[in-house]
Amino acid sequence: MKNQLFPFLILLFLSSCGYEALYSKKNRINYDFSISEINFDGDKLINLRIEDRLNNYTLGQKNNNFRLNILSTLKKSTIAKNRAGDATDFKLEIVVEIDVLKNNILKNNFVIIESFDYKNDSDEFELKNYEKRVKNNLSDTITNKLIFKLSNIK
Repeated sequence: MKNQLFPFLILLFLSSCGYEALYSKKNRINYDFSISEINFDGDKLINLRIEDRLNNYTLGQKNNNFRLNILSTLKKSTIAKNRAGDATDFKLEIVVEIDVLKNNILKNNFVIIESFDYKNDSDEFELKNYEKRVKNNLSDTITNKLIFKLSNIK
């Protein structure tokens, strides 16, 4: 009896912890802005990731309705080499420049830069997959910062 009661109690307490996703559609109400149009230029994968995350804010009309021009660039550089001249460490840097327009007037512009250092892998396929995951994570971080900055523009 005691062995059957313990998993039930654990399930009961964990299911009622009140967790909500920070950027869910329900919590979108807390942000007093909407996006009417987004124009992208630059790295396609980064732009698709940012666009996917910003789609929740294009649905409604709020007091602050913005139009965004986003330019993203990706820089991959070698930061260390071994004695043979082969790269051992890389740095992946994403630079996103954002122009925020309200009523066709430039309201604000800013640059968000995120970077990540990582080691080289002998398996080229694994290295490409790892770089893709890093790009997605950095793009998500940039999008979170962008949402925070847009919510503070008056």
